[in-house]
Amino acid sequence: MARSLNTPAATPTPTATATAVVIEEPQISGADGIKEAVSSRSDTVGDVVDTLDRLALQVGSARLSLWDFVVVVSVLALVVTLAWSASRLSSRLLARAKRLDLTQRLLIEKMVSLLIWTVAFLVGVDVLGIDLTALTVFSGAFGLAIGFGLQKTFGNLIAGIILLMDKSIKPGDVIAIADQSGQYTFGQIRRIGIRAVSLTTRDQKEYLIPNENLMVNQVENWSYSSKNVRIQVPVSVPYATDLEEAEGLMLEAARSVKRVLAAPPPTVWLDSFTENGFAFVIHVWITDPEEGTGNVRSEVLKGLWKLMRANGIKVPFPQRDLNLRDTEALRDLIEALRSQ
Repeated sequence: MARSLNTPAATPTPTATATAVVIEEPQISGADGIKEAVSSRSDTVGDVVDTLDRLALQVGSARLSLWDFVVVVSVLALVVTLAWSASRLSSRLLARAKRLDLTQRLLIEKMVSLLIWTVAFLVGVDVLGIDLTALTVFSGAFGLAIGFGLQKTFGNLIAGIILLMDKSIKPGDVIAIADQSGQYTFGQIRRIGIRAVSLTTRDQKEYLIPNENLMVNQVENWSYSSKNVRIQVPVSVPYATDLEEAEGLMLEAARSVKRVLAAPPPTVWLDSFTENGFAFVIHVWITDPEEGTGNVRSEVLKGLWKLMRANGIKVPFPQRDLNLRDTEALRDLIEALRSQ
């Protein structure tokens, strides 16, 4: 049987194509992640969290809720507490390291503390889910503020680290530094901080000197390579005094002071001839400048005074010779005095 040519061709049956729509679930981090974790534990706690989350403030496209504030404060408190505890623990462990001197322990302690706080900052940012790329503008402004406003602070921080690494100035050293008026400040270094060095004087005044000042200004370090310090005690005696006897009494007075070292021994130098007598300088050595130098000078002078009185040597007094010209006015004055 023949098929008609007008019979329409069979059309293919349409096949149903399934399109898979992948709905990406937003990544839960920060306050949202903590909210999900807390709400899943208890319905009551979840209701409280939902209530705090509904109390929100809309600022542009950003939404800040009371729950976000609670989470940020809690995380910051926890991170700061852990970082502070870790810093204290590292300090105690380093204090037991007897092979390290005080300067090395202080340097390692500061580096470890800086590392701990850096890690704490990064952990806090990760827990809160803060996207650092969103802070590009803020970080640029913050870097500009550091460059201008905090330049001295970071300069003092680097200077303090250099001082500890160089060991030119370390805790326990006795130094003398001049201020802007040229007056010297003498004292012992108690500690080297991030910003300044603590210098304590003999009258228990504590000066905080910026670390940069110790880097750029001239500093007298009396205990850099050796703690032996020489003290000069000036003394004058009349011209009628026997020089050898006077030198012997000065050496005896210097040796009688407990803090004066026997080696190097005290010495006496004839310094000059003054208007009133011989000028001597007694040189004595001590090994504990942190205990002061003026008290040593005082003890030497008091002992010498007793020895000079016992041996009939007097302290020279100012002497002046007056030459009067023979004039008529002078003769009239002498006659008037005689008549009286």
